[in-house]
Amino acid sequence: MLFLAIFGIRARSEVDSRGKVKYTEKKRTEGICMAELLKGAPVAAALNEKTKAGAALLREKGIVPTMALVRVGENDADIYYERGAVKRCAAVGVETRIVVLPENIDQEALLKVIEELNQDRSVHGVLIFRPLPRHISDAMVCAALSPDKDVDGITDGSLAGVFTGSGRGFCPCTAQSCAEILDHYGVDCTGKRAVVLGRSLVIGKPVSQLLLARNATVTVCHTRTRELEAESKRADILVAAVGHLNALGAGHVSPGQIVLDVGINTSPEGKMTGDVDFEAVEPIVGAITPVPGGVGSVTTAVLVSHTVLAAARQNNIMLT
Repeated sequence: MLFLAIFGIRARSEVDSRGKVKYTEKKRTEGICMAELLKGAPVAAALNEKTKAGAALLREKGIVPTMALVRVGENDADIYYERGAVKRCAAVGVETRIVVLPENIDQEALLKVIEELNQDRSVHGVLIFRPLPRHISDAMVCAALSPDKDVDGITDGSLAGVFTGSGRGFCPCTAQSCAEILDHYGVDCTGKRAVVLGRSLVIGKPVSQLLLARNATVTVCHTRTRELEAESKRADILVAAVGHLNALGAGHVSPGQIVLDVGINTSPEGKMTGDVDFEAVEPIVGAITPVPGGVGSVTTAVLVSHTVLAAARQNNIMLT
């Protein structure tokens, strides 16, 4: 049951005869202070089912959706993510091609690999692990990748598509994961005040556009924002993407808010935690994503769905 305790109203989730989440409203019950956890696993599972159906449709037409994963060096974090992505792809019918390049590869050689993947019609999506070694220009690598195959939303063409609504390229996966969570749990953003804490091109700026597309009124805050706590407290939907442990506490939130915690940090005790002080905030707000198990658990599902959509677009096939 998802509580959207906005403007003194609690919203109770129900499922209609078609399996679609819907909500009925009732007056907020005094004394109840437990926020609903917006877990990412159900969101990823639903998205995977849709992606699997799309991949099956493409295969029926002789198209095998394929993602190339380009890794430079042997970074443990990259290898861990790579294994998870390969497993997720296999589960939904997407092929993977692993391209491992030496740590000391030069700029020209890396750009040549990317161009070959751009031209390879059997590859529909390309994921480039970043950050890259210091001797490689990240900007040049991003510019070299075709937006049509940019399933992680790193190119200017993809970002332009997010801001203009042109449909070319893809939104950065973490930003879209926020939108997928809101959509899955039936959150109607229309007319709501959304505050995004963070202005990066990976999360802050693209997620603000996704919220605008859902008819929210959006304010983007950052480290230079005055009266940050007051701005945060006014939000109906609060997205925390500042990249600092416990950057948001009880003073930043108000009753009934929906809080999406995008941060991934490590506490002094070695535990994974977000940008939000969960213990302090959870008793106050209406709904919140946990860390781990929230936004981050949806990103790989989004990445794989982008690959299937890219394969459909490149072959002029409409997926339902």
